Amino acid sequence: MEMNASYTSFVAIGDSFTEGMSDALPDGTYRGWADLLAGRLAAREPGFRYANLAVRGKLIGQIVDEQVDAAAAMRADVVTLVGGLNDALRPKVDMARVRDRLTEAVEKLAPSCKHLVLMRSPGRNGPVMERFRPRMEELFGVVEELAARHGALVVDLYGAPVLGDPRLWDVDRLHLTDEGHRRVAEAVWQRLGLPPAEDWQAELPPALVPGWTVRRREDMRFARQHLLPWIGRRLTGRSSGDGRAPKRPELLPYAPA
Repeated sequence: MEMNASYTSFVAIGDSFTEGMSDALPDGTYRGWADLLAGRLAAREPGFRYANLAVRGKLIGQIVDEQVDAAAAMRADVVTLVGGLNDALRPKVDMARVRDRLTEAVEKLAPSCKHLVLMRSPGRNGPVMERFRPRMEELFGVVEELAARHGALVVDLYGAPVLGDPRLWDVDRLHLTDEGHRRVAEAVWQRLGLPPAEDWQAELPPALVPGWTVRRREDMRFARQHLLPWIGRRLTGRSSGDGRAPKRPELLPYAPA
């Protein structure tokens, strides 16, 4: 990996993690790690171009069908692909099918760019994480195999204990906060061979553990506002991304949101 390299273009594809949830801006849109990374890359390279095709709720098959060909055609210096976790978190999933579609994506993207970046995604510490950990680790094994086969870079967010800290996760317990996204941007920045600005894996200060009553109140609010609507979408075959267009569909000179 060339150190302190220069990059002229970046395309990000995936789901809500790459769209930027839950790093909310004042107008209600989301920024996220990919936008933060693009801003830093643009500051180093005049005329830097950026596209973000990610849409919340997308499964790996939808990412392949709706985003991969468009991203490959852009011939960017850097392409990031993060997908498959929405599949792994479903009650029923065909992991062999996830492997096949992820393989298809990597086989199309790797020859189209200078650097393809894959990730071992983070997860919030807690019972949901423990339930789905075997599937997540199976997915990450596929990511590692594909990266080795196609010369892709891997950013290991899953292996960073700090990114499991609940304080870096939004109240929906599915998406990172602004601080979480900032750390992910720094992790990708460093994996691209650029000079570190900080230690993105630095632990947070010790936390004050809330009492039982507070924790149960938070659990009930989470269930009412986030878990039950999520279950409802799964049961009816709907997605939070239905009908939603990507926020930066064209590879254009970077401009802050």
